[in-house]
Amino acid sequence: MSNLLKVSENDSPETERPDPSKLIAGDPVFTTWNLEERDGLYAGIWQSTPGKWEVSYNEWEYFRILEGVNIITDTDGNETRLSADDSYILRPGFSGTWEVVETTRKDYVIRL
Repeated sequence: MSNLLKVSENDSPETERPDPSKLIAGDPVFTTWNLEERDGLYAGIWQSTPGKWEVSYNEWEYFRILEGVNIITDTDGNETRLSADDSYILRPGFSGTWEVVETTRKDYVIRL
């Protein structure tokens, strides 16, 4: 195995939807290209169609929005609008909602 991994969407993606008990609006479909999964590290590309659902993070996630518009709202009601070229880190303990306003694609690295 090479120590250099090209980020590509050529592999077969996984498709799923949010847990129905967390769904607030819409019918979002998630498409994920998991490019690396080992030693508590996950990296890849994630895409979602519009919708809104509850989120709760127990892990670290770095991500960069490649395309689309999103609104993340914490439990205190503070909204953050995300769009192409925005990069963020979500720390463990974040809870709130994630709303995809326009179909979104992001790359991500998650550390458990």
